[in-house]
Amino acid sequence: MPVITEKELPEAQRAPWLKAMSAMELRNYGYAIQLLQGVLKACPNFLVGRQLVRKAAIAKNSGKKSLLGGLSGASFNTIKVQSLIKKDPVAALDTIEKSLENEPHNPAANQLLKEAALAANMPEVAEFALQTIIEGNPKDTKTMHELAKLLLSTGQPQKAVDIYGKIVQVTPNDLAAVKGGKDAAAAASMQRGGWEKEETTYRDLIRNKDEAVALEQQNRVVRSEEMIDNLLADLHARVEQDPSNVDVSRRIAEMYEQKEDLESAVNWYNYAVQLTSGSDSSLVRKLSDLRLKQYDVAIAGYEEYLAANGSAPEAAEYATQLEDIKRQRAALLFEEAQKRVERNPTDLALRFELGEILVAAGNYKDAIPELQRAQQNPSVRLRAMSLLGECYTGRGMYDLASKILEKAKSELYQMDATKKEITYKLGMVFEKMGQADKCIECMKEIYEVDYSFRDVAERVEGSYNS
Repeated sequence: MPVITEKELPEAQRAPWLKAMSAMELRNYGYAIQLLQGVLKACPNFLVGRQLVRKAAIAKNSGKKSLLGGLSGASFNTIKVQSLIKKDPVAALDTIEKSLENEPHNPAANQLLKEAALAANMPEVAEFALQTIIEGNPKDTKTMHELAKLLLSTGQPQKAVDIYGKIVQVTPNDLAAVKGGKDAAAAASMQRGGWEKEETTYRDLIRNKDEAVALEQQNRVVRSEEMIDNLLADLHARVEQDPSNVDVSRRIAEMYEQKEDLESAVNWYNYAVQLTSGSDSSLVRKLSDLRLKQYDVAIAGYEEYLAANGSAPEAAEYATQLEDIKRQRAALLFEEAQKRVERNPTDLALRFELGEILVAAGNYKDAIPELQRAQQNPSVRLRAMSLLGECYTGRGMYDLASKILEKAKSELYQMDATKKEITYKLGMVFEKMGQADKCIECMKEIYEVDYSFRDVAERVEGSYNS
């Protein structure tokens, strides 16, 4: 049973999913879990929903200790659940999910979830179950080995490499993990290179001891400056032999990024993007982020200099250059966001990013259509509605602004940071509409829970003196 995405969620499950997202924002985790369990019962292959219900359970039980110690309540009906897995693995998923509400990291329950998921042909859910166990106990190398084997069996050797690397960090003398990491790395190389010969072994790929050492060094998380330079020398030699190797180019870029050599990192990421003709979205995004980071570093340098040398003869010229750099950064930020939307026109989260950037630039007209579409995405819905209110206000459409902000406000049940922001914006719209009483009512709602929010106290207290 293939997993479904949020976009593929049946219409009947969209309303409870939306309510669950709002409940999460309000930190009403119990209600969110209740809603999400209903969604998962109807759509057991909705992986995003399963991930969110686990996040809610973890947050709900944060700081609590199980009264049963290592034996979860799920342990008492293990035989019954295992029998159900054989008869109806999908139904078993629902039963197991309920047992995880109070002990989300419980190993026994998550192992049952893995078994049921595999029986239901949902390896992604099985992978998630093992990841949850490891999240609860980062030193559980036995489960890590199990996860790595599952990843290899489902054609994800690079992920397996990462897991074996974590095992070695916990137990450096685990020879099975060392060998597994090497074999997984070889499989990942074969996968990237398109090699299909099953008889190809690690020894066929790693021709000498020096290259094997280099590969092991590349899998380490913390690297010294000398180690990075050694790796770069090896990688540069390899890319000279095979200039079209995207993976090697990416690794060179990563090494330069670790060295904080942003210019070289940008050049190599750009080269990797060109090799893939821009088809690898993660490479494109990384290149964009590093270009923005270059601007951030330059801006910080100018601001630091001007703060210390504001009266210097060249300060005015530097201040002008600083403003020019800021404009260039804003232009790049918009350009990259626009390109991402063009490449993925159905991704509503990307449309929200673009709309947010347009609002920051004061371009309300172009931001409106992006945010109107983005509000259909539950994860950014309330923020999109808040920004839409800002756009309508900026364009003098106060009736539309009050309508969208009142709607957003009605979907929030607790005066949290989001609701305070929306309520304040609504009050300011009422003020512009000449409805002072409604404006003060909004301010009072915030005043009752947060005296220090913006100028709410001054406005509320002032209304009693006027």
